[in-house]
Amino acid sequence: MPTFLHTRIRVSDLERSITYYERLGFKCTRRTDRSPAGNQLAFLEMEGNEHFLELCYSPDYEVKVPEDLMHTAIGYPDLIAKCDELEKQGIEIWPDGWREKFSGGENKMAFVTDPDGYEVELLERDR
Repeated sequence: MPTFLHTRIRVSDLERSITYYERLGFKCTRRTDRSPAGNQLAFLEMEGNEHFLELCYSPDYEVKVPEDLMHTAIGYPDLIAKCDELEKQGIEIWPDGWREKFSGGENKMAFVTDPDGYEVELLERDR
């Protein structure tokens, strides 16, 4: 049976992106200063997950992420607490009024946008 291993995204500033994704709960587990194609790579993992996020930086590549091109999704056991933590760090949670939407007992879902424009969906999941 095949295994889905990782997702790679291009970033415009590797250090800034690593810091951003670490705020979401990732840990940078390894880096490569020069891949066979000449890129700098960072591999980010979340504890308990096999799938990882590969960040790719090349100084000669201009990153332009079209709106709503793609998104990743992360589940948290307490989404309100995570969103509060992210807001305190200056990360904008959207859509506006997410707290009010969460009070209805429905599926809790919000979004953040990384420094290059990639959307990250935040979901409440028990695991």
